[in-house]
Amino acid sequence: MSSTFASTKKEIISSDAAHKVFGLVAGELAQIETEFERQVQSNIEVIRYLGDYLRSSGGKRVRPALVVLMSYAVGGRGDSENVIRVATVMEMLHTATLVHDDILDNADTRRNRPSVNAKFGNQAAVLMGDWLYMSAFETSLRERSLDILEILTKLTRKMTEGELIQMTMIGRLDITVTDYFDILRRKTAYLFSSCCEIGAMLGGGRAETQAAMREYGLNLGVAFQLADDLLDLTAESESLGKSAGADLLQGKLTLPLIKLVSADASMKTVFEKIIEDGDYSSFPRSRIIEILTSDGIVDSITREAVGYATRAKKSLDVLPPTAYRSALEEISNFVIQRNA
Repeated sequence: MSSTFASTKKEIISSDAAHKVFGLVAGELAQIETEFERQVQSNIEVIRYLGDYLRSSGGKRVRPALVVLMSYAVGGRGDSENVIRVATVMEMLHTATLVHDDILDNADTRRNRPSVNAKFGNQAAVLMGDWLYMSAFETSLRERSLDILEILTKLTRKMTEGELIQMTMIGRLDITVTDYFDILRRKTAYLFSSCCEIGAMLGGGRAETQAAMREYGLNLGVAFQLADDLLDLTAESESLGKSAGADLLQGKLTLPLIKLVSADASMKTVFEKIIEDGDYSSFPRSRIIEILTSDGIVDSITREAVGYATRAKKSLDVLPPTAYRSALEEISNFVIQRNA
């Protein structure tokens, strides 16, 4: 009997894995929270208020944790001032992308709270996202590193291109697997990759080590997003922190739905109706989950996500055996087993 992704995750990783991974750098993550709070302070009241709202919205801080863990794993100091500062930059960039994504998607919730655009309006959200981007780059300038700035500049361009490409695909039911992975890498995987490469760079890793960690992050990011797209369909809104099944309602075909259309062309008509209506009244989401499960699509994508996570862990072979390398191996599991 095919299992849902939510049940499969229990076989991949133990329930205390997240605590093990993030507990190892709990002190550093606390410093990052403090730095984030400092960075969003402003003598402009509305910026300060919006910044505090975003920071307090939480999140697992996977991306800054990667910067810190990677710096330690290559032999550096993950608790150094510059590592904490750059890790905060990566979280600010990620937060900015979430703010802009929610505007484009007309999303009402994020992490079980009203999204910034829903609470404060699109104009304030756009400007706050822009402010976060600029603040992140301003902070990164303190490193006086052209290599880091080049990575961040290329990353921002790729993420923006990914969002623009995805916009052209909204409502299209002929999106290919190639299109899907191109958008995925630009919008998600390159950020993971940059966090890992920069962490290795700050830790003093050699060029070949930096390259291996860049590859680790890229495969990790793909695994993360594959899991995320399955969760969007199969999880409940309460665990996601946002509306379940929102991708299709917004006209986005993710890999499970692309594979379903490929297997059964009649599903195009079903999806067209759902997108047109903006709800699942014509064809329940539960029925789509049943078909995805019975046709083996959930299991196939789960295996694909695990495959990318496995390739990510293989890149860690260049690192010496330490608790930090073990945490990076564990985090490969964590990103595909989470429930939000």
